[in-house]
Amino acid sequence: MERAAPSRRVPLPLLLLGGLSLLAARAGADVPMEACCADGHRMATERRDCSLPYASESKECRMVQEQCCHNQLEELHCATGINLANEQDGCTPPRGSNASLEAMFVKRCCQCCLLGRAAQAQGQSCEHSLMVGYQCGLVFRACCVKGQETADFAPGDGGDLQETAKVSEIDEEQEDPYLNDRCRGGGPCKQQCRDTGEEVVCSCFVGYQLLPDGVSCEDVNECIKGSQNCRLGETCINTVGSFRCQRDSSCGTGYELTEDNDCKDIDECESGIHNCLPDFICQNTLGSFRCRPKLQCKSGFIQDALGNCIDINECLSISAPCPIGQTCINTEGSYTCQKNVPNCGRGYHLNEEGTRCVDVDECSPPSEPCGPGHLCVNSPGSFRCECKAGYYFDGISRTCVDINECRRYPGRLCGHKCENTPGSYYCSCTMGFRLSSDGRSCEDVNECNSSPCSQECANVYGSYQCYCRRGYQLSDVDGVTCEDIDECALPTGGHICSYRCINVPGSFQCSCPSTGYRLAPNGRNCQDIDECVTGIHNCSINETCFNIQGGFRCLAFECPENYRRSTDTLRQEKTDTVRCIKSCRPNDVACVLDPVHTVSHTVVSLPTFREFTRPEEIIFLRAITPAYPANHADIIFDITDGNLRDSFDIIKRYMDGMTVGVVRQVRPIVGPFHAVLKLEMNYVVGGVVSHRNVVNVHIFVSEYWF
Repeated sequence: MERAAPSRRVPLPLLLLGGLSLLAARAGADVPMEACCADGHRMATERRDCSLPYASESKECRMVQEQCCHNQLEELHCATGINLANEQDGCTPPRGSNASLEAMFVKRCCQCCLLGRAAQAQGQSCEHSLMVGYQCGLVFRACCVKGQETADFAPGDGGDLQETAKVSEIDEEQEDPYLNDRCRGGGPCKQQCRDTGEEVVCSCFVGYQLLPDGVSCEDVNECIKGSQNCRLGETCINTVGSFRCQRDSSCGTGYELTEDNDCKDIDECESGIHNCLPDFICQNTLGSFRCRPKLQCKSGFIQDALGNCIDINECLSISAPCPIGQTCINTEGSYTCQKNVPNCGRGYHLNEEGTRCVDVDECSPPSEPCGPGHLCVNSPGSFRCECKAGYYFDGISRTCVDINECRRYPGRLCGHKCENTPGSYYCSCTMGFRLSSDGRSCEDVNECNSSPCSQECANVYGSYQCYCRRGYQLSDVDGVTCEDIDECALPTGGHICSYRCINVPGSFQCSCPSTGYRLAPNGRNCQDIDECVTGIHNCSINETCFNIQGGFRCLAFECPENYRRSTDTLRQEKTDTVRCIKSCRPNDVACVLDPVHTVSHTVVSLPTFREFTRPEEIIFLRAITPAYPANHADIIFDITDGNLRDSFDIIKRYMDGMTVGVVRQVRPIVGPFHAVLKLEMNYVVGGVVSHRNVVNVHIFVSEYWF
């Protein structure tokens, strides 16, 4: 795609001088730009290196030095490439010239020169039409014109050397047509430039497209536009200025992937990765190789893979080895040609004299054209067959062919499987069945009679099924062995027994701790033994027996001063309570004014909760309304002592018209654990505590959980 870029035709020297003048105006009159450029040229010519530091204090002078140095260095490299093309007709750089920048310029100018010489050799114009760039075009034209001059004045053409010198002088005097080319140095274009005389036309390299500004180029995504030529099995991957095709799968054994994404055969013989013996020669093939013996066969023989010499049938391998009218006869290592004799038709052959055709007796022994056991009847020029039962006569092969009854009558001869035999057939049954007495039907075999299962067997049609008794499961390996089910190891095994599960063959057993518990009637749960009720405790007469989970405690409670023990001990569901009631001496005003009315001692036994997900309510304090009907008391519950790690709290709740203080366990506790909670139930009237009940709760947490 090309687009004209507006430009004013100005000779290149003027443009260069204008640029230097501008730099001089910016840098000041003290720094001559021509001297800076000369320093850059000298650095490139003498040192062949433009990366050295520049000593000038002017930034503009240093830029001119660097640009002129690079330009001179590129021209030197380009001259080397042109000389390389003229000397050896190739672009292989001398050994040691491995610098990437130098090698790139040398190779480019060498190839452009070779293109110009090739154009001159083919009689083409030296004005190149390829979009190879401005500098490459100059080299192309120079080498092409030089080749024409060499061809025109080569020795032997009868040319006059003096005339040649004159023509050379005239050419030198003529003006270079590219001197005023506005595209010299690249012009305004980013990639390719062409000066038509009227305007400057910009274009892009292959793989790029011109932008709307007419001078810049952008990459073309060939994979999206569909202009790629990737083959089936390859994926298109866009690159700058081009694209590449990446193979989706590997090449396979014996091949390797090239840079062009093609599969190239690996020459195992050349790379030395073959396994041929010393007496064999490696011969490469596509994707593999062959080992050929070193021993060579004589003429007329060919060698096989084992090294044997086999005769070549020249009559088959050579096209018409004998002249017309003769027949080729193969011999050992050669062949002969025999003159043709009269040809007899099918069923006839020449007589002994070779003068006439006589009938061939196809039925004569030992020949059996109809097959063994069949009757052959000869006829002039032919024969006929009388086939046995189960055979038919094939007119094409002229033999008796077996009738495949299983294919001719499918599903009508046998109950299960039909197998053809020469002249007949026989029936067979699939696994699990046996052939009936009629030789065609199949009846089921009862495999359970042979006891194939380790426990229970059920015969099914054509097979059998093993199953196990309760507590066992069928093996996944053989399908016949019954294996014990470890109920304790199942995902729900931890919930089968409340304490411990013991697996036994075909079942399981639950057990309880050795002391303080017994197995419940359901065989799974553990029940606490109430030693206080059964009387198996050892508490003294002054102690009170308190039952806890898995044991008991003997505790003695004494009432404090001014309190007496209540005659009745409250027996509740899981606790015994000892209550002390205030009993003041006469005229004891301090005792009367003390708001504490009762002091109680009780015991609570708790298990270790296996899964503690929410608070557990353990104690309920029911408030008794005092004899102050005219006043409405506010009842306040509180834990005043013994709440280790804040494991408990108390909340107020209204149940059945009564005020209840509920003590909750809010944190998990692992036993064994013992704590004494001091609870207070205060009746507040007018902001003053008028009545108070104190409850001391002994909490025992068992180390077991159920």
